[in-house]
Amino acid sequence: MLNRWRIRNDFAPDLRRVALIAPAQLVSRRTLPVVRRLYRVRNGRAPVTTATTPSGVEVRVFRPAHSSGRLPALLWIHGGGYITGSAAQDDRWARAMAERVGIEVVSVDYRLAPEHPYPAAIEDCFDALRWMTGQPDIDTTRIAIGGNSAGGGLAAALAFRARDEGVGLRLQLLTYPMLDDRTREPDPHHRLWNASANAFGWSSYLGGADTQEAVPARRTDLAGLPAAWIGVGTLDLFATEDRDYAERLRAAGVDCQVDVVPGAFHGFDIVAPRTSIAQDFFGRQCEAVRRALAHD
Repeated sequence: MLNRWRIRNDFAPDLRRVALIAPAQLVSRRTLPVVRRLYRVRNGRAPVTTATTPSGVEVRVFRPAHSSGRLPALLWIHGGGYITGSAAQDDRWARAMAERVGIEVVSVDYRLAPEHPYPAAIEDCFDALRWMTGQPDIDTTRIAIGGNSAGGGLAAALAFRARDEGVGLRLQLLTYPMLDDRTREPDPHHRLWNASANAFGWSSYLGGADTQEAVPARRTDLAGLPAAWIGVGTLDLFATEDRDYAERLRAAGVDCQVDVVPGAFHGFDIVAPRTSIAQDFFGRQCEAVRRALAHD
């Protein structure tokens, strides 16, 4: 605790109080069953429209109140280190995005590792994306994908799959995405997700997969990917890997906007959603989606 007090001022003022009590690591092999139960307890309270793709993937659908006709859409992929979480945990975020930007948000419930290692999750996400392209109430010329943490990593991986399969996308909205299995640097500033959690999450997800194919940061064929928005805090474990990925996207000719939040740790907007720093961050996410999905 003494060390936490010493580094307190390194965090953004809005986040200092929560940074003192937030754990460095939320999920481990030992705590995974408990964390999964906690996620189920806090999941969705308000009624939500749900659907199931022909392959059996469940999605949650959000549209602005009183909307009608075809709308642009965002496929949203929840976080949880590839090993926990569910689409329902982001209901409030998805509903707010749909209302604020005037789009349909489809949140996908993908299979989790280690029970279902790569490529199960990405197959489920691509299935949900294909389902969206067949919906009469979606403008299929204006679709974006996005996610946070592991969901951001899956969105980055999905961008490659969509490019290779000829599915057009306007944007990949990558919120502190989990992109590189090689990230291992310990730091006392890390909150919620640290190097130890990262090793557990990636090993669970990858199994025996070819990392060159499964890990977005290891891919070398970045040309032709959709435009990207990458948001990450300076005190996030993923800060360096995310900025490096952005630079590689730009070098490959991909339009990429980077939003670096000084003094913010991993998941800051989830644990402190009412702070100004989190609300401003959400506003910039909305603006990126609005610009990308606007009429040409």
